[in-house]
Amino acid sequence: MRARRWFLLFALAAPLLAQSAWAKTGFEDKRFLITPFGGWTIFDDSLHYASGQSFKDAAYIGGRVALRLGSFVWLEGAGGYSSTKPDVGGDDVSWYHASGNLMFSPSTAHAISPFVSLGGGVWKVNHKTIGDENSGAFDVAAGARLRLTDVVGLRLEARNILAIPKSHWESASTNNLIFGAGLSFGFGGRLKDTDGDGVADKNDKCPDTPHGCSVDATGCQTDSDGDGVCDGLDKCPGTPRGAKVDANGCPIDSDGDGVFDGLDQCANTAAGCKVDANGCPIDSDGDGVCDGVDQCPNTTSGCKVDEKGCPIDTDGDGVCDGLDKCENTPAGAKVDKDGCPIEIMEKETELLDTGMIRLQNINFETAKADLLPESLPVLDIVGQVLTKWPQLKIEVGGHTDSRGTALYNQKLSEARAGSVRDYMLAHFPGLQSDQYTIKGYGEAKPLVPNTNPLNMAKNRRVEFKVLNKDVLKKEVERRRLLNK
Repeated sequence: MRARRWFLLFALAAPLLAQSAWAKTGFEDKRFLITPFGGWTIFDDSLHYASGQSFKDAAYIGGRVALRLGSFVWLEGAGGYSSTKPDVGGDDVSWYHASGNLMFSPSTAHAISPFVSLGGGVWKVNHKTIGDENSGAFDVAAGARLRLTDVVGLRLEARNILAIPKSHWESASTNNLIFGAGLSFGFGGRLKDTDGDGVADKNDKCPDTPHGCSVDATGCQTDSDGDGVCDGLDKCPGTPRGAKVDANGCPIDSDGDGVFDGLDQCANTAAGCKVDANGCPIDSDGDGVCDGVDQCPNTTSGCKVDEKGCPIDTDGDGVCDGLDKCENTPAGAKVDKDGCPIEIMEKETELLDTGMIRLQNINFETAKADLLPESLPVLDIVGQVLTKWPQLKIEVGGHTDSRGTALYNQKLSEARAGSVRDYMLAHFPGLQSDQYTIKGYGEAKPLVPNTNPLNMAKNRRVEFKVLNKDVLKKEVERRRLLNK
């Protein structure tokens, strides 16, 4: 029977204690509670009337008075009375108890406020026909207070009262169990503060402040750094004005450049770029690739660069694209500071000074008009020069030495001149076929007598002769004025 009573008591206490773990403060706190109480007493089987019959369970009338000591600790007085009668005999019994207890009950924003209490006191049994019984007592109680209004609540309670004998207290085993309820009336204490911000509702100009926010004297949340997240919840105080923040009040830096969103005037900066105070990429050499990503700093202004910021030199002549005024320079050709092959400049000067370009290092297969590979770079240089002058009319003339017959040499030189013209038109689209004619001179116009191999080599040549020299004269005059 006793085991059952203790089980009932703690079965009620366990969920109430569990609730207290998550209850949050903020309920209106009252200083005093007075509770008229009524219920039912379940007597221990060891208590007997004069007839030997065990006490019959009976109605209970009592009260509770509590004084708050702290946020969840109360000093409480409890007392009550039950009257019970046997089925036979006249030994009516009155049972009294009184105790002082510490009650633990958190302030809560919920309608239910759980409590548990323990303490000590006395109990007394008055028999009508035999002597009275007195004993010390140990009380344990658990229950809940249900909020009805700001000052009235319903108290539900289960209480076990253990009799403590004056001698041999270690043999205490008599328990009376009380179940009951009562209306609690609260008064005194602090004013109602619904949002729990420390400012009473009647003075609170900003109700429903989020829990944890710091507030001013009017109950309005403070935001020292002006980021929209109140002090107390702001995990990153001191955020610069204008910076965007997350729910914790910490600045957001979407592109990871070290300048916060809201202050960053150049959003979506590429990863790795160095930026200025405004979050905009720095490009010290002005090549379009930001510092930090640029693997070739100090690129010369005007150079085209790749994604790493390194200069591009398509023709490999040592002068970067963008500054190279002579693109597609033949491989291996020496160039000037503008990327133009020195041979091109020389050939252009020869063209302007003489009205022709003479090539003595154009080689063909023996007794044929097929160009040999070593001749092609030389023709490419001439092609670049002539591309600058699309308005020129050019005669491509072929010359041989004196070996062979005059007729043979004339036909061979004409065929070779045709091979040269065909190569130039095929590889330089800017040249117009109707501007270029061919002529084979054979051995008719030697530069020197064909008396030795060196002289014969000089006479074997290809000449690009300008037929409309008035165009060249205008350019010569223009350059003369520029030089002055």
